Amino acid sequence: MLQILVDADACPVKEEIYKVAFRHALPVAVVSNSAMRVPVHDLIQRVVVSDGFDAADDWIAERAGPQTICITADILLADRCLKAGAAVLAPNGKPFTDNSIGAAIATRAIMADLRAGGDAIGGPPPFSKTDRSRFLSALDEAIVKLKRGR
Repeated sequence: MLQILVDADACPVKEEIYKVAFRHALPVAVVSNSAMRVPVHDLIQRVVVSDGFDAADDWIAERAGPQTICITADILLADRCLKAGAAVLAPNGKPFTDNSIGAAIATRAIMADLRAGGDAIGGPPPFSKTDRSRFLSALDEAIVKLKRGR
């Protein structure tokens, strides 16, 4: 069965995910390390995992598969989900793909090295209305592709 898995702790598009999921009648698992408010609805499952390192990522990766859309900004989790056959979207609407994940992992490693060396580097740009709009379109597109069998 088609489903959406959300790495929810820092996800800025949870409300958008709910709207799209309701429209398509798709179940959503909202996974976090602490309790958070989610709509009371049969399609929405709140999953609170331990606060152990990568506990939410592990829960999502173990359930990711060809009938799953994973929403995460975590590049390493995106890689794990892609390897499991899932479609993966960042909250800004950009899809992680088999073709793009290698470059994303390499960039992540370079940035970590720069930070470790004491270089002051900026973070990602602020989340915008354009990001939100792009995400809604990308999520709809991913759902339609999965319903059609990719």
